[in-house]
Amino acid sequence: MLQQPITPAQRYAATDVEALVQQSIPLVRRIAWHVHARIASAIEVEDLIQIGMIALVEASRTYEDRGHAFSTYASMRIRGAMIDHLRREAKVARSAIAKRREVEKVRKVLEQNLMRAPNDIEMAEALEMDIRAYQDMNATIQPIRDEAIDEAYSDHLMDFADQGERADQAMEREQMAAALKLAIDKLNEREQLILQLYFVEELNLDEIGQVLGVGAARVCQIKKSALTKVRAIMVEDEEDYA
Repeated sequence: MLQQPITPAQRYAATDVEALVQQSIPLVRRIAWHVHARIASAIEVEDLIQIGMIALVEASRTYEDRGHAFSTYASMRIRGAMIDHLRREAKVARSAIAKRREVEKVRKVLEQNLMRAPNDIEMAEALEMDIRAYQDMNATIQPIRDEAIDEAYSDHLMDFADQGERADQAMEREQMAAALKLAIDKLNEREQLILQLYFVEELNLDEIGQVLGVGAARVCQIKKSALTKVRAIMVEDEEDYA
């Protein structure tokens, strides 16, 4: 059987999808930070990035060059996916809040009648539910508690590691990274965030300003001040260990 020739679309899908995805990862991160700036209490930025990455892959597979750049097409798909997720989560959250109020109302009635806190079996019976169903439902309606995010500069980040470096070079680099992390830890929260967005997320000053709600000039001023502090702290720490 003769093999069917590869169409231009198939050739494009086979050769360019991965390249489009790799080139557009910074775009996903920028959009995630912009969305997160407006709803920071609703979702972690890393969750938004994961949602955006899925949308990016889908966009790279469905993109057709009709005179507009891929970045324009992908931006709409990525932002749309994030907003759709937030809308779905908002509906679930409202449902969970209503259910939680109902459960708490029943709990208070039982506490008054029993003169003590009711157990799961008593709660399930009052709600006319199976004990397992009650426990599963109760677990899903509990409010989410925000945990402090890890520092941006983690010892486990190996993005810029030289795979061919010698043992002494690796040790020196690790010591420098540790010293840098300790210095950054001494900055205030806004200074740390600006350094993360600029050096790790690769946002420009205007984009960081949009995230923080300040002008680019103010971002530049804070970044410069933060870097000056980091250098001074590292020099001071080096002198202390000398």
